[in-house]
Amino acid sequence: MKSKKVLWFLSAAVLGMTLLAGGYWIYSKGRPAPVPVKEKIMDGVTYMRIVRYLPHSMVAHVLVIDRKVREFEFMVTPPDKVEDGALKARTTSQFLEEFDVQIAINGDGFFPWWSRSPVDYYPHVSDPVTPKGFTASFGKVYADGLQDIRPEPTLYISRRNELAFNNPPNKIFHALSGDRMLIQGGNIIPDLNETKIDPRTAIGTNHTGRFIYLVVVDGRQPFYSEGATFAELAGLLHELGASYAMSLDGGGSSTMVIEGEDGKTVILNSPIDSYIPLRERPVANHLGVYVK
Repeated sequence: MKSKKVLWFLSAAVLGMTLLAGGYWIYSKGRPAPVPVKEKIMDGVTYMRIVRYLPHSMVAHVLVIDRKVREFEFMVTPPDKVEDGALKARTTSQFLEEFDVQIAINGDGFFPWWSRSPVDYYPHVSDPVTPKGFTASFGKVYADGLQDIRPEPTLYISRRNELAFNNPPNKIFHALSGDRMLIQGGNIIPDLNETKIDPRTAIGTNHTGRFIYLVVVDGRQPFYSEGATFAELAGLLHELGASYAMSLDGGGSSTMVIEGEDGKTVILNSPIDSYIPLRERPVANHLGVYVK
């Protein structure tokens, strides 16, 4: 009798483990494996996947651009001719394909926006939207933000593709606003005390401007990646070597895409619009990188 009970227990344990493993495989299917990765994906571009389990699960995707290796050009989504907004909403993948850039991340927050359910949300692709902050593309300023109410930090990109935070040039070429500064002059901003954990997107530079850091942290995905606080995001960028860094729109907007070797779009992270893993959100503007 004892041997039968032991055999039954072992069989049930094996079955349970198999079902758990199968369920996790289905749950994780299509997402980047939660294992550390570091590889060169293009000349001058290194991709890193950083995985942490404490104090909570976090999968971060990092692109390090070395401007000394080759020439890179940066762009912000140009305005569209559309009523009731400055832009037609696009996913980050659609932006990459439409403007033929090789790297893209989502940009600033925008309005109008809501997400009440997977079927009740705004915007859909091509719906009119406007960035929240100061925005310019190819010399045209098309959103001035609510600077008198809540000034947003802004990244300025010159014609010569030099990046500067909160220091507008005499002639503005590209400008992209964000949520808040994370690092200034090599120091992490001291009042990043918000404890909320969410998906995040950020951009940073080292002190010379040679290295550009693009970071997307996956979140809202239990047993895979819960996300990061702003302080954790700043700490990650500081560890990478950033002297200046700014967070962009996060949550379901956080997306990082590249053009693969076959010319097809590759989504590097696991976006989660409306709590649906791998679903991209249409957003207002983006930061794109041409790899020359």
